[in-house]
Amino acid sequence: MKLRSKILVMCLGSILFALILQTILFQETSSKLIYSQAKEESENSLQNMQNELYAFVKNIENNLIEIYTESSFIKELRQEKDIDILRAEFYRKAYDIAVSKFESADSVVSLYLYTTDHEIISTYRRAVTPRHNYQTDIYADKEQENAGTVMDYVESDETAMLISSYFNPHRGKDIIRFVLKLYGNSNPRDKIGYIVCDVDSKAFVSIMEKYLTDNTMYIWLQPERDRPVVSLGETTDKEKDYYAEISRQIASGGEAVIAENSRQELFKIKQDKYNLTAYSLMPQSVLRQNQKNLTVNLILIASLMILLASALTAAVSKSVTRPLESLMDTIQRIKDGDRKLRSVLKSKDEIGRLGTSFNEMLDQTEELRERENQANRLLAQAEYKALQAQINPHFLYNTLDTMSSIAEVKNCREVSLLSQSLSNIFRYSLNMKEHLSTVAKEIMHLKNYSYVMSVRMQDHVNYIYEIDERTLQDKIPRISLQPIVENALNHGLRNKRGDKEIKIKTEAEEGLLKICIADNGVGMEADELNERLRRNDLSYIEEGNSIGLYNINARLKMLYGESYGLSVESRLGEGTSIRMTLPREQ
Repeated sequence: MKLRSKILVMCLGSILFALILQTILFQETSSKLIYSQAKEESENSLQNMQNELYAFVKNIENNLIEIYTESSFIKELRQEKDIDILRAEFYRKAYDIAVSKFESADSVVSLYLYTTDHEIISTYRRAVTPRHNYQTDIYADKEQENAGTVMDYVESDETAMLISSYFNPHRGKDIIRFVLKLYGNSNPRDKIGYIVCDVDSKAFVSIMEKYLTDNTMYIWLQPERDRPVVSLGETTDKEKDYYAEISRQIASGGEAVIAENSRQELFKIKQDKYNLTAYSLMPQSVLRQNQKNLTVNLILIASLMILLASALTAAVSKSVTRPLESLMDTIQRIKDGDRKLRSVLKSKDEIGRLGTSFNEMLDQTEELRERENQANRLLAQAEYKALQAQINPHFLYNTLDTMSSIAEVKNCREVSLLSQSLSNIFRYSLNMKEHLSTVAKEIMHLKNYSYVMSVRMQDHVNYIYEIDERTLQDKIPRISLQPIVENALNHGLRNKRGDKEIKIKTEAEEGLLKICIADNGVGMEADELNERLRRNDLSYIEEGNSIGLYNINARLKMLYGESYGLSVESRLGEGTSIRMTLPREQ
């Protein structure tokens, strides 16, 4: 038998034996019992998560209860003072409570104090920026803030602290809300006000992540008759439908039930004190994969396979190992320095052909080693020339800077500014270590270019910049704006009479960065140009036709995809607008 046949017989025999043995052992195992044990472990994990969440929630409640130590504030609430008096006297009370009663680990983002008539007394907001913005009054937008749930709770006889949530569009995430009623005495009906505390959902997520045992598992927290508080995990489109249906059942006050044919297992663990239930969806296949008895059986099968493979290997070793030992001895001697040595195996089987191929490989290795030495010498020469080439740009920068300094000393202000602008243009254009820049740097480069062109052409062009500050740090391919402005100067405004104007506008819209460069020049027919930009035919770049627009369009599509790039709007005699669209990236 040839070596290939011997190995085939050995492998097929081992695999066949393992499969048969695995089938027999698995059939003898109680699969239902193993499956139940896996479910119990998942429920225990969810219960442990609830216990840890309970400790966090209890800590928040204890901190909120500390408000009763503010005796003057509680006294004024009991006396039902006029709201204007309360606001004037306690306008900083929410801030004092948030700062003194809570730690940074509690992740409190806002805190509100209300009367029983739902009138705001005091507000604390941790930050007020476009990305970290919170309402000064949760009832300013009741639907967005899910404030109706708070109002229903305050007007009910429920005494336990409310746990709810709302989606903050500025943060793009769920915010967890805790509401605690304030009482004038031990009578639950003697309500004098309530406190609302909003917490960043990352505090819950950090706890839940420890119990997300599999990337196919999906966990969420949801009070009865309310929206989900926070969720974690990845789901397929089908699993999203299951989650949406279950959350609707819970929000409507129904029982959370999953379809029998869903192939998903639903777990739920309630908290004893608070209206907050933990739910998890896990594929049944994951539970079966974690069966302990199956693992033991597989280990047994692997052991038996090793024994069988060892026995088969011993049976064929005599016809295999001796030639291999000879070949290994030759390899070791070559490794020790005898590079002229070659294998002496002359048999007709695979090992003999291996020896022949080994000798051919050694000959090719010697040839490649010589080629590598030649390549290294050429590379060293190329690196030396590259280092020489790097001197010229720096020489140019330094010369322009020197010219600027001399002109400044000689009171040649315009020459100084021109030299400085040219230096900045060359520095920015020739520094291509990074293929991406920012909108702010591109605008600065554009202003240097426009100044140089104004001085050089002695042609007054009014540049208007409408830059959205949110876009200044957005990433954009280098040298993307200046070629478009250059195109406007050369083709749009060159033959224009009267006032000349170029407007540069940036804006952020639904995750997109949109840039428009418009001129009031002579205009053109834009249909054919738009069609070429849409096709993204690189031959126009290679031929050098309108290289600026085609090059920028090609780079945008290469970096971000075919749905992004340039588009042109133009009317003869009215002007041209070049629009650039790309995803926002900071």
